[in-house]
Amino acid sequence: MASEEELFANIDALLMEEPQLPPPAERARLREAAGITQARLAAALKTSTQTVKNYENGRSEPKSPRLEAYQRLLRGWAAKYPVHGAAAPVPASTTTPEPEVSETFTAPAGQEQAETAAPVRAPVAPAVPVRPDRAARPATSSRRPAAKQAAAPAVDPRFPHGPLAVLDGDGSAYGVDGLVLDCPAATVVELVEWTLRESGLGAAQLHRHGKDSDPLIVLTTAAAAKLGLPERLEDRRGLRLPGDHPVVKQVLKAKWQLTQRGFGPWARIYRKAQGRERQCVQLAVLPWDALDSRSWPGVAGMEPADVARVLGVYAQRVITPRGGTAVNGLELMTALRPPTRPVRDEETGNWVSGHNPGSLGTGPMDPAPPEGQPEHPAIYHSGWKGGFLREEAYQWVRSVDTLTDEECLLPFAVGLDLNTAFLAAAARLTVGLSEPVHFLAPAFNPKIPGSWLVDLSGIEPDPRLPSPFTPDGSRPTGPAWYQTHTVAYAQELGHNVAPIEAYLRKETGAYLDPWHDRLKTAYVETLADLGVTKDLTDAEFLAAMERHKDVDPAMAAVLAAIKGTVKGGIGKLFENPQGKNYQEGEPWPAMVRPTWRPDIRAAVISKARVNMHRKLLNMSRMTGLFPLAVLSDCVVYPSPGASPLDFLPYAASGKPQPGGFRLGPTPGLAKLEGVQSMLWAVELMEKGLNPARHIKGGDAVLDEGE
Repeated sequence: MASEEELFANIDALLMEEPQLPPPAERARLREAAGITQARLAAALKTSTQTVKNYENGRSEPKSPRLEAYQRLLRGWAAKYPVHGAAAPVPASTTTPEPEVSETFTAPAGQEQAETAAPVRAPVAPAVPVRPDRAARPATSSRRPAAKQAAAPAVDPRFPHGPLAVLDGDGSAYGVDGLVLDCPAATVVELVEWTLRESGLGAAQLHRHGKDSDPLIVLTTAAAAKLGLPERLEDRRGLRLPGDHPVVKQVLKAKWQLTQRGFGPWARIYRKAQGRERQCVQLAVLPWDALDSRSWPGVAGMEPADVARVLGVYAQRVITPRGGTAVNGLELMTALRPPTRPVRDEETGNWVSGHNPGSLGTGPMDPAPPEGQPEHPAIYHSGWKGGFLREEAYQWVRSVDTLTDEECLLPFAVGLDLNTAFLAAAARLTVGLSEPVHFLAPAFNPKIPGSWLVDLSGIEPDPRLPSPFTPDGSRPTGPAWYQTHTVAYAQELGHNVAPIEAYLRKETGAYLDPWHDRLKTAYVETLADLGVTKDLTDAEFLAAMERHKDVDPAMAAVLAAIKGTVKGGIGKLFENPQGKNYQEGEPWPAMVRPTWRPDIRAAVISKARVNMHRKLLNMSRMTGLFPLAVLSDCVVYPSPGASPLDFLPYAASGKPQPGGFRLGPTPGLAKLEGVQSMLWAVELMEKGLNPARHIKGGDAVLDEGE
């Protein structure tokens, strides 16, 4: 007979597992019992009526984040409308899948599946800041709005006042949805203690094995001055207060700690966690350029309530900011794929922290020699001379010698920009999760992520198109290292590939899938807030994009921050050493984190560049048009008119031809980047300059690049 300890262990294991949806028939019964039509449910879930029908007849299942929203709805209905004579049905449970192992390796293959993430919470429409009634929270100094807010996002009872607040000099702390709290703090220490004890700020974890987001307090210039902070940082290189500054001494004297970044624009003040409760507050100091104008255009100059609105929407759709948008991109990856999870110790029977399958783990991983850079300690001390990957985005200008008279006589050069091209490339992208393994003369397998030494110099490119194998579009000159997607594309084009050697990874998985899904949803929803929706015709889409930044500057700033999160997050996967005192062979801070993964960055960029070339090639076959220049995700074409509608391929029905560039608001589709005269473009090309960089009238890389 089983012992009490064994039974309780089994029950604990069941509690750790994730519930599934009830059977399809029960889903339909609950909806009908609630008196809700399939069309109304589809509208609430932002899907089609047919999809809801598929849910209820078992033909398909929802995916995150729609899965969690549907689960929550069904649980609520089950509590209200139980089966007659029985308790409400309890969903079954499943276990977390293991990472996929390629058949090339001897280990058995597993099943790959994205971890379930918390649902995206859609923010409400902007509200006028309201001074709420004190009676709502008599035990604290906070005050809830007296007016009832419609369609408010679900509130975590632990964080009733949202993820953040913007503190002004008069003690008003502006939160999300128009909330205003009274903050009596006169020092940084008092502010930290008020935030943790009384503010009700914070955000729930995005993954069941993750951590809650720490509360964020944004300081205006007046608030910073009131707390004793200088108007600007004197240390322009280190961007932090000196250790002998009175505020730093005050923080340390009160037994609080600062991270290695010190007290800078994004200061984290913390104490060691007590049990499961974290004691940490994130500060953002506006007068110190915490919100830089490229990632957060115009936000630093907004009123506190508007700053709170911008950051609140970003926090609800993406993540509570912890630094610049690049930092947030990495933090989001970890929040959606936590490195650890509870596992049972077979010897003691206790639950302990263990590796979370599908994550990057808790420690750094040395790159394969061709995937890193010469400065990396492991590569530097090994004496590696075998070359390195050059998987970078396109920077290509077509030779003017290949231009025809017909092309030169066209009046316009029109630039197309792919929406968040790196984000589109991250979708369903299989990457390596384990250490690289070296192989000599392996057979090429397009399903295995890694780096391959291949000679592609025998492939003759069309001089009117960039080579798909190099960032500058030039023809390869001999054996070189390529990421899997680049080699697979050579094979797709009909060429024989014979790898000389390779560094491959045994365990693989779609690590970036939940990151992609959350950011895609945030991007599409924010564009919709600006009047750019999926149901627009191409002409309507172009018109909406032309005015979208003027519709709502706050939402336009959120959109820019989302794009910065995508671009910066991918970039930080391969962050180089910084500082004039750095010496080759020494470790640097970025390389010791688990998310320093140049191989994953290379996979994203390789896939994005291949996607671009595939569209360029298809366009040439469908229309006979060839590009003038390509810069990352921007391509410039000669055109008979000043609109993409004048040269993009459409079927007789009016629908866009598949395979080429298509206009639309989702990642991977295109929008108008800019229009100039053909003469302007040719003059730049003759000077060796890239028209794609300047087609908007500025510098695309410095201005906005995605």
